[in-house]
Parts: sequence; structure tokens; C-alpha cells
Amino acid sequence: MANSTFPPTDMPGLAAPRKRRRWLRRFITAACALLSAALIGGFPVYVRPQMDQLRHADAILILGGYGDYRYIYGLELARAGWAPKVVVSNPRGEDDRWLTDYCATRHAEFDLNCFAPNPPTTKGEGRELRRLASQYGWRTVIVVTFSPHLSRARFILERCFDGDLVMAASPDRLSAVNWAFEYVYQTAGYARAALQPGC
Repeated sequence: MANSTFPPTDMPGLAAPRKRRRWLRRFITAACALLSAALIGGFPVYVRPQMDQLRHADAILILGGYGDYRYIYGLELARAGWAPKVVVSNPRGEDDRWLTDYCATRHAEFDLNCFAPNPPTTKGEGRELRRLASQYGWRTVIVVTFSPHLSRARFILERCFDGDLVMAASPDRLSAVNWAFEYVYQTAGYARAALQPGC
């Protein structure tokens, strides 16, 4: 009696499901490998970016963004005497009542200047930094943002400002969902910045 397998491997109805399962396994494996590479590669860029040792500067630039931590931290640095001037980006304008009210308040410890970047992006903030640095002769500026944005902000601002940037991250706490969003958002921002050279 001839050897036979059951079910027969050459039956047309069985080949398609096996190919689909094999393709699905390969897809899942590739997706997991890609996700792992993104998480590992993004860790030193977004989670633990290069922060600079604080030093006295001509001004503190607080980049715009959601949440108040960066603004509070930047103003704390000014009160501690790290710089005599604070420049605050307010891309939301009148929609951000807390920041708008704060910008209208006088401060004894430092000069405060708020602006709406044009365009309302990090590049717009870089252009305003270039303008102010040229106007006031700034050579060293402390830049405050939050950790996921720090590396990209440095990448963009270095195109606009040829002085020394001291990059500082505010002590924000992000949820896992927010971290996932920032990985995607900041990566897309890097890609956009790479395709738009210059300031």
C-alpha cells in the first residue's frame, strides 16, 4: 500500500488557508520587529534626549505646546536668575487664557515678552528667536520644552540661531497613550523638517 498523508497536501482547498496563515505570521513578525526597532531607536531621542547643563544665558525661550509645565519651569528658571529675559511662544493666542493673562503681567525679576510664532510651529519659533537674537545681540539662549520635543527642537533651532542653545526639558509626566502619540508626531515632525531645510 502506497504511503499517503491525510489530509492530502495537494488538495486545492487547503493551500490557500496555509498561505494566508503563513503571510499573517510574517506580517505580525515584521510589524513587531518594526515596532521594537522604533521603540528602541526612539528611546534616546524622545524619552532620554540630550539635555544640556544649565548655564547663565541672555534669554530663556519657552516653546509653545499643550500643558503648563514647560511655562512654569521656564519661569522658575528665570526667577532663579538663569537669564534676565524670558520669551514665551504662544501659538494658541487668545485661546490660551492662562498664558495670555500671564503675558500681560509685569515681573520684577525678569523681562517677559510673548509672541505668536508665524507659522505656529517650531520653525516659526526659530525664526522669532533669530530675529530677537539679532536685535538684542543674544549669544546664549536656554530653550525650554518637554522631553519628546527636545531633540527635534534642537535640530530646527540650530538652523535659525548660530549662538549657543542650552536645551532644558520640563518635568512633564506622560501617559503611555501620550508617549505613543509623541513617538509618531515627533517622527513625522523630523521628516517634515528634513524635507524643509533652512530656517
